[in-house]
Amino acid sequence: MAGEFNREAFVELQGRLIETSTKIKQVNMQIRNKEAEKKRAFLTLEELQQLPDDTNTYKSVGKLFILEPKSILVNEQIEKLKECDTTIAALQTSKEYLERQKKEVESNFKELLQQDPELARQVMMMSVSS
Repeated sequence: MAGEFNREAFVELQGRLIETSTKIKQVNMQIRNKEAEKKRAFLTLEELQQLPDDTNTYKSVGKLFILEPKSILVNEQIEKLKECDTTIAALQTSKEYLERQKKEVESNFKELLQQDPELARQVMMMSVSS
């Protein structure tokens, strides 16, 4: 009875570990994407600031380019930088939470395997045969 309960707990922990690891990978990807977007906005802003104020500037809207004053484009890039910083900070917080969850699940794994040596032996046999 206890052995069956431990196997069920093991399977549940394994699922949670896989799910948490997947979520961490997704958050890392989102962070990389936002950092790339931030870098593009920063580089665009640098280039815009080098232009004289009376320069004709164009905003890309799909395949269309619309004439916009330089000040509007500069403000848009500044807002994009702020938005990226805010999003990256939120994603970092989420990542830290997920990493704490993952460590907790790993700790529960270790505890479960220490409590049930037979289950630990079965897991070792499965990993050796894989």
